[in-house]
Amino acid sequence: MTKVLVVDDEPQIVRTLRINLSARGYSVLTAHDGTTALEVAAEGKPDVVVLDLGLPDVDGTAVITGLRGWTTVPIIVLSARVDSADKVQALDAGADDYVTKPFGMDELLARLRAAVRRSAVVEGEDAVVETASFTVDLAAKKVRRDGAEVHLTPTEWGLLEILARNRGRLVAQKQLLQDVWGPAYEKETHYLRVYLAQLRRKLEPEPAHPRHLVTEPGMGYRFEP
Repeated sequence: MTKVLVVDDEPQIVRTLRINLSARGYSVLTAHDGTTALEVAAEGKPDVVVLDLGLPDVDGTAVITGLRGWTTVPIIVLSARVDSADKVQALDAGADDYVTKPFGMDELLARLRAAVRRSAVVEGEDAVVETASFTVDLAAKKVRRDGAEVHLTPTEWGLLEILARNRGRLVAQKQLLQDVWGPAYEKETHYLRVYLAQLRRKLEPEPAHPRHLVTEPGMGYRFEP
């Protein structure tokens, strides 16, 4: 059973999430402030954390930093802050996704499922995917090309990670859009074109003629090691 830690100082939101998650088979832990969240996380070892930034004792970003000191558990920020600087700060601190309040339960659940899928433990040689041009370390969440680490944005990494975990298999456009951006974006195929082009510029020897990040016209994309 997947264990979710919900961290929010609004009792109604905690209650709503507990009811909805429990009804779908999740085990739910809760905390109403940052200090308690870190204690509960250390003791309960959740599989994913849903975290508000506006906590009464410490800022949620400090909680992210504290968690990242010892765990790679997926962290989904759930916050009323809509400023891009807040989002960037949270993502840079180590958050995996950012959902703004008010939120749709279906979208949050979809993002939670995607985060859990992406965090599935990959052991042994499967944790590192090597191509002739670059190496993807799924466990460390890093990409190296010509011996140097390649900086990817959170969205670029999200796309690459899904494709690398499904290497050799076609990943449909709809699945990529839902897993990376959420259900509301399943028709925004131009997002994929833009971000795949960015990935190819960073990773492919000949971006105009990609060998590893391959487009299947009208269907989706395929990662070919």
